[in-house]
Amino acid sequence: MLHLTPDRRIAGALAPLFSIRGENDLGIGDVAALRELVKWAADLGLGFVQMLPINETGGDHSPYNILSSMAIEPSTLSCHPRDLAELKAPAYRKILREHDAPALLGERVNYPGVKKLKRALLEAAFAALPEKGSRREDFEEFRDQQAAWLRPYAGYRALLDEFGTEVIPDWPEPARTSATAFPWLENQPEDFRERIETGAAFHSYVQWIAWQQWGGVRDFAESRGVALVGDVPVGVSIYSADVWHEPHLFDLTRSSGAPPEKVFQADPFTEKWGQNWGFPLYDWPAMARDNFRWWRRRLRLLRKFFQIVRVDHALGFFRIYSFPWRPESNGEFLDLTPEEALARTGGRLPGFIAHDDSTPENRDKNLALGETLTRIFLEEIPAPFLIAEDLGEVPPYVRPCLAKLQVPGFKIPQWERGPENTFAPGKDYPRIAITTYATHDHPPVKVFWDEALALALGPDEQKSAAARQELRAWLDFAGEPDIPEMQPYNETIQLALLKGLLNSNAWLAAYSFTDLLGLDARFNVPGASGDQNWSYRLPEKISDWDKKWHPLLDLIRCLLRDAGRC
Repeated sequence: MLHLTPDRRIAGALAPLFSIRGENDLGIGDVAALRELVKWAADLGLGFVQMLPINETGGDHSPYNILSSMAIEPSTLSCHPRDLAELKAPAYRKILREHDAPALLGERVNYPGVKKLKRALLEAAFAALPEKGSRREDFEEFRDQQAAWLRPYAGYRALLDEFGTEVIPDWPEPARTSATAFPWLENQPEDFRERIETGAAFHSYVQWIAWQQWGGVRDFAESRGVALVGDVPVGVSIYSADVWHEPHLFDLTRSSGAPPEKVFQADPFTEKWGQNWGFPLYDWPAMARDNFRWWRRRLRLLRKFFQIVRVDHALGFFRIYSFPWRPESNGEFLDLTPEEALARTGGRLPGFIAHDDSTPENRDKNLALGETLTRIFLEEIPAPFLIAEDLGEVPPYVRPCLAKLQVPGFKIPQWERGPENTFAPGKDYPRIAITTYATHDHPPVKVFWDEALALALGPDEQKSAAARQELRAWLDFAGEPDIPEMQPYNETIQLALLKGLLNSNAWLAAYSFTDLLGLDARFNVPGASGDQNWSYRLPEKISDWDKKWHPLLDLIRCLLRDAGRC
């Protein structure tokens, strides 16, 4: 059983669900594959598995650009007849043949093909749901109990299907908000209304199945002594069901994002202006008027499926960086000077909202907002089971506030510096913390290492000396000063660096699966778009991992045991 307390340090791994391969794989990881992963993690000695957000995604498939704060992404569901009661084996096999399921098992997720296949399987299951009986009664009870969010979401999704685009401005004008859409629907032809009603019932059914399956995998993980760590995105899509239904809760005049950071130099726009995520800002006074009902409901949902929840971009709840233009206009501003941009936007530039940190008064206001919101979150997910992703340009008041509230923040060793640019010792990390070398936004350690080694071996003496010092700092942090730094990344270095995290004082030590297995692939490149993002799949099925990486995994078991984390 699960024993989850900071008194017992544990280790875990970040596994984007889409990336893992299960026994009944249909081209994307799902809850059935997650059950396999939980069992594997428990056998290895890991105490948690960290997920990216599981909310329904839009056309760019980013788990952080979501169509609903409540609805679960249908492609995460297992559509095998064993997990989908209404779907019988003959229908399952027939649909797989019709969609050429084996062709979907490539090295990257084929989102259009996978979603089309799973949609067909779920539609077949919904069509077979009896009109009477316990299953129908349970479904109707779910619809009634969750009507506050489910009814508008299901109506929105049915309209999205009808109009063929998630870009709401392209819908007929009366359908662009729920306030006018529902009255408008009452006056439409009967066949149109029936299509929308049937579509809404189908999307409600999908969410009913999602609640069953995700609740089941949480219970399974708990029985194996493994915690599931969920993730709440900082925003929702401007074309989401939430904005469609409750636009008054959002500030639609600006687009949220993050300021420029040196770590993201690969993207010229991000390096110059920052990350423009495109999410609308929250109208905090409007949300406060009903005691943050929208946020409370969202967090309660995540607590049903996860023992620990990570809050994405927690800095944004103190003050948020934002843009006066949408991401689709980024290209127009890439080569402009600030003065030229001001002329184009009518006097507005990207910056922090509601206040920058330029005065003590502004800093006090930002701190007060962040602390208020964090306390609201803690009423739904108590400390220390709420994690704050406090990375980026961190104001000096944020981490003391989180520490006071017993909210774990992140410790990235290469960003926690000691004297003479060394890494701060892991033994000095606070216990209420999570430490990792890389999040989903960063290259794997293997890439970090080999890029630094290339600089260390290069002709530029200044860059060479700095890179060699950086490699040495990694090994010193790991407690392995005798390992030579001037060598390519290998198993010796990998195990040393894994041990460095395990020996820290932080409650949670997390590895990306790419770092755990010594791979160099990336799940996401901030600022990038297209098929290469959010689509990489680990090369083998979970059932093959022990065979392929058997010697390495035995050594990792020893590291976990020696560090007292298993």
